Amino acid sequence: MLALAVRSLVKTYPNGVQALRGIDLEVPEGDFFALLGPNGAGKTTLIGIITSLVNKTSGEVRVFGHDIDSELALAKAAIGVVPQEININYWDSVLNIVTTQAGFYGMTPRAARLRAEDCLRQLQLWDRRRDTGRNLSGGMKRRLMIARALMHRPRLLILDEPTAGVDIEIRRSMWEFLREINQAGTTIILTTHYLEEAENLCRNVAIIDHGQIIERGAMAGVLRKLGAETFVLNLREAVAAAPQLDGYAVARTGDHEIEVEVTKDRSLNEAFAALTAAGLHVVSMRNKSNRLEELFIRLTARSPRPG
Repeated sequence: MLALAVRSLVKTYPNGVQALRGIDLEVPEGDFFALLGPNGAGKTTLIGIITSLVNKTSGEVRVFGHDIDSELALAKAAIGVVPQEININYWDSVLNIVTTQAGFYGMTPRAARLRAEDCLRQLQLWDRRRDTGRNLSGGMKRRLMIARALMHRPRLLILDEPTAGVDIEIRRSMWEFLREINQAGTTIILTTHYLEEAENLCRNVAIIDHGQIIERGAMAGVLRKLGAETFVLNLREAVAAAPQLDGYAVARTGDHEIEVEVTKDRSLNEAFAALTAAGLHVVSMRNKSNRLEELFIRLTARSPRPG
């Protein structure tokens, strides 16, 4: 079954701005799916329509087979949303924030209390249950919003920039938690500007720009479309100019550092051999940017603008 099916979705605002221009999108049940795009690409509008916060102009949206036009209550019951903006009640306690959410879905006070303890323990917030929202750190507030979204056991969890402003340690612990709930059966749609995050977590990806899907597919297959990767090499020997390597684009970026672009038809080992033959030895190496980031930049740079 499809967790989400979007057909020919269009959104035109009253001022004439066409935020979505005929979107078609499918997310299989159980998937961990990345929805990527630059600011203003249409991601937030798409999520708003799926969650009934924005009215569509035309098209069809189904959540686990439930049409949002004719079965909105059933569709909404299947969705948990973690928005980009922190929107908790800063003056209420952590426990009340999540149990109040459960009440919107008809859970009894006892069931809500048990579920709240489960969610807050999973997200390492149970010890802070009596604290008010304003006394939490930024990372704790993000985790609290995830706990709140999970209270009614949604089958589809939509995360809009869930780790924005979160430190590396908390981000990686959140990654592990999200992997666990996905493996337990929750379908996850993730939007993020940390493309390393999407590459690490997600199995499938769609890239949206100017209100249109410009790339989609399995993460591994999409990444194979990257025609070249740029590697930063740290050299033992100092170089005054970029060494000449036949078949490679090379740039000097420091006394002991060069960047080498390696296309799909060339081998990085061959570049190392050519450097060694020139009397240069590689001490360490890293990608200039992660593969998804490079592909994202190239695709959005050439994406045609509407009109």
